Amino acid sequence: MPIHFTAADWARIRDTYRQWWAGALERPLIHLTVDGATPGRPPAAQPARAFQSMYDATVSAEAMVDAWDYQLSGQRWLGDAFPTVFPNFGPGVIAAFLGATLENGENTVWFHPREEKSVAERRFALDPANPWLRRISDLVRAAGERWGDQVLVGLPDLGGSLDLLASFRPSEQLLLDLYDDPEAVKARTWELHELWWRYYQHFSQLQPPGHPGFSAWTPIYSETPYYMLQCDFSYMIGPEMFNEFVKPELAATCQKLGNAFYHLDGPGELPHLDALLSIPELKGIQWVPGAGQPGIEHWPEVYRKIRDAGKLIQFFTGQSELGLGALDALAGQLGSAKGIIMIGGCTPAEEPAARRLLENYGAVA
Repeated sequence: MPIHFTAADWARIRDTYRQWWAGALERPLIHLTVDGATPGRPPAAQPARAFQSMYDATVSAEAMVDAWDYQLSGQRWLGDAFPTVFPNFGPGVIAAFLGATLENGENTVWFHPREEKSVAERRFALDPANPWLRRISDLVRAAGERWGDQVLVGLPDLGGSLDLLASFRPSEQLLLDLYDDPEAVKARTWELHELWWRYYQHFSQLQPPGHPGFSAWTPIYSETPYYMLQCDFSYMIGPEMFNEFVKPELAATCQKLGNAFYHLDGPGELPHLDALLSIPELKGIQWVPGAGQPGIEHWPEVYRKIRDAGKLIQFFTGQSELGLGALDALAGQLGSAKGIIMIGGCTPAEEPAARRLLENYGAVA
């Protein structure tokens, strides 16, 4: 198999990330993937796709995994990076598991309710025969059979409870529901909370024996259950409603997960940062300023607040015009790079600069 990542490499990853999650690692994590190596195998019959939902139903799970394998065979993993894939069927794919229509867009996936129901009338239940659930399950199994413990298969983008509920209302109506029928909203939220965890456990249990651990759409490694949680719907509500409708369920999920992160998406969610930081079991924050906003180096007050609360920080190199230099900029603003994980990719031409960065921070180049 041309994927070059050994059992010794995985042992190093486990030890390093274990220290980082515990706050015992003095350096940052630097997760950099280099594309462009010679795959050393024939091309796959199917092209790699950003969303696996875009493959025709006649394409087998094994063929989708082979497309992943060809892609991985042309990669190298620098520093704290590791080979990983995640079944991408759109953000909040649980909506499709619960009967919503999955619509592939040009660059994303949308979910639409098949029928209109009030929040009080709507009920949710797990359907083992759901075709999207079976499709992703087949894909995860096929990946395990192909790679065993060499490649970490992340969890699908399951979504968050209120975001899922918004897929069925939709969002504009759900805003009115918060006022008109708050108890029904809370009841549905907790129904979705229980289902979310059942789906999480379902996909976790499909991993092969001796699998490396856990990851998700943001490829942070964890030995214990990890997920990047979110509530994009919270962009449209204030702190009082966040504390009433979002925080209790979010805190309960953090308590169940070993390592929970939160995807803080855009300035409209910044008013909720204090509430998030008050959740003891929430380990870290991924701050995404969003399209049209200044890069991450222009938000030192946000990162200082996260650091002062004792939380971990994750960002992508693409979130700053500085690229690889964003880590130095953020470390300079905070006084150190401890507790940060930078995730990104680079071209072969950029690899020497990437290796210098790794050496400067004491990471494996």
